[in-house]
Amino acid sequence: MARHLVIGNGKMLINLDNTASIRDVYYPYVGQDNHVGGHKCRLGVWAEGKFAWLDDPEWQFHLGYIEDSLVTNVTARNERLGVELFLNDGIHQRDCIYMKRVVVRNLGDTPKDVRLFFHQDLMIDGNEVGDTAAFYPANRTVFHYKKSSYFMFNGRSDLGGIYQFSTGIKRFHSAEGTWRDAEDGELAGNAIAQGSVDSTISFRTIVSPGNEKTIYYWMSVGSDLEEVKRLDQYVHESHPEKLLSRIVIYWNHWLSRAGGRQGDLPPEVVRQFKHSLLIVRTQIDERGAILAANDSEILQYNRDHYSYMWPRDGALIADAMSLAGFHGTVASFFHFCARNLSPEGYLYHKYNPDGTVGSSWHPYVVNGVPRLPIQEDETALVLYALWKDYARHGEIELPQSLYSTLVRKAASFLCDYMEPTLGLPRPSYDLWEERYGIWTYTSASVYGGLMASAYFADLFGDYDRGDQYRLTAERIKQGILTHLWDEQTGRFARGLVWQEGQWVKDMTLESSVFGLFEFGVLPAEDDRVSRTMNAIAQGLLIKTDIGGIARYTNDYYFRISDEIDKVPGNPWIICTLWIANFQIETAKRVEDLDEPRRTLEKVAAAALPGGNLPEQLHPLDGSPLSVAPLTWSHATYVQTVCKYSHKKKQLLEASSAASSNLEKSVP
Repeated sequence: MARHLVIGNGKMLINLDNTASIRDVYYPYVGQDNHVGGHKCRLGVWAEGKFAWLDDPEWQFHLGYIEDSLVTNVTARNERLGVELFLNDGIHQRDCIYMKRVVVRNLGDTPKDVRLFFHQDLMIDGNEVGDTAAFYPANRTVFHYKKSSYFMFNGRSDLGGIYQFSTGIKRFHSAEGTWRDAEDGELAGNAIAQGSVDSTISFRTIVSPGNEKTIYYWMSVGSDLEEVKRLDQYVHESHPEKLLSRIVIYWNHWLSRAGGRQGDLPPEVVRQFKHSLLIVRTQIDERGAILAANDSEILQYNRDHYSYMWPRDGALIADAMSLAGFHGTVASFFHFCARNLSPEGYLYHKYNPDGTVGSSWHPYVVNGVPRLPIQEDETALVLYALWKDYARHGEIELPQSLYSTLVRKAASFLCDYMEPTLGLPRPSYDLWEERYGIWTYTSASVYGGLMASAYFADLFGDYDRGDQYRLTAERIKQGILTHLWDEQTGRFARGLVWQEGQWVKDMTLESSVFGLFEFGVLPAEDDRVSRTMNAIAQGLLIKTDIGGIARYTNDYYFRISDEIDKVPGNPWIICTLWIANFQIETAKRVEDLDEPRRTLEKVAAAALPGGNLPEQLHPLDGSPLSVAPLTWSHATYVQTVCKYSHKKKQLLEASSAASSNLEKSVP
């Protein structure tokens, strides 16, 4: 399960696999709907009577991106065909236009008649019922449509536009699709097909020995035929080469907001940092939803996906992007949360990109007892991230517009949703969405959210509410210290669970307890925090060559090894970086940053070809597990780089000041 190449513009998202084949097309929302659904839109090459699709194992690939951009840079070489391809894919920064440039190099010593075949395997609106694929003679294109989703395909070579085309039936009875028709180098020219359909178009060129020719292919996406015709004409008039160059320029300028936040980190870390910023941007819909991941292959395992907006993920991702200087990129996220807050003031488990409530496995009743099916940290962390954004950038208009609709409503819920006997938040589901109880991480996040709300109340002169929020936060802090610290083990508990009429500590070693210092309950230097984090760093370490940190002891999700002492769970990118963040936070000397720097280097080395980070790694061979890219992984990498660079600057300045004072004191 992995998407090696990802491109997007906030309206449309396209994923390509490690053979440069399109596997997902999301429109009109990032993450919703998927009009390819994990099937393969193939690219094939016919050269002097020999044919191969790019997913044939005889191709040798090198995957990447043009530097500091969301335009891919892929090389594919086939010795049998005697050709080498240089591929660049991009989505227009403003319009829903996908473009592909294919430079064909002739590796032989005679001229080659080369034909490229582009296969369109769409399932519009997420299903294969009622699609139409047709040739449109007015502009010599092929287009697919259903309802209000239209896709028009075109291109050009030095010999002209579409050379041949065909439409047909796919995956129905014995029909495989028009891609089979292409393998003899010719297409039948069927002008229309309806139902479960696909299409293939070809372009022809003649390439002399040792030389190159360029072929362009593009897809225009819109809500009706006139819109896709207009976009197709725009590509013709502007020329795809110029448009691809403009995409690169745009993303180069977009990245400039990150400034010098990378410090003196190694080039591979800086490269991963910039790529992570770009990948996070592709997962943010322009209307505010920040998607967890859009790797449709997860459907093979549980018939659901990660293409949802979890408020927790969104808040932490927004916080990381704000830290990196991208306030404007994430401002719409907070408006999304305000629009979709429940009447009671909490956020639901997860949301679809259009703001409707997503699927959930949290029940409303258990053993006949009603239960609020939420993860309370998701509400609290949105408030926390909003305050952190204001504290960094001073943009008061955003929190002012959200104070009554988001901050006050959510903070009121957090104040009311308390377990009075403990001074802690009432039970909810944990951040891993697996168990119900009172959790240290959740309690810390609610503390952080209420303190953020108190700061906002003070900012806007609403002092009575500010006092209420601050008082509740202090009760939670005392509740954490009283009920969640375990003197016998010398560390904080994962949480409390209700058993046989009483609250019992769950002492499972749990990485998310880092929230105690992250959300401001205690400083990282506090002895109790240090002892807890050191226990996590040692007890959840994967003791293989892969290394990294597990979520918690005996993690079952995508479990690979049952040797719990050696592999307490698979290494998660975010959990590994949480330990690095603790080491950064507590560093007293520049040398103390060596270990977190090595962690950043190791995570960068674990990325897929092209730079995408998965959710987890295989603990024995380091291959990606679960979805890739995971937005949270990339955002946490961004956060860690920013914190590292800031801390190193602090330590260097302190060291320089100390040296200067020493020199002045010496007679």
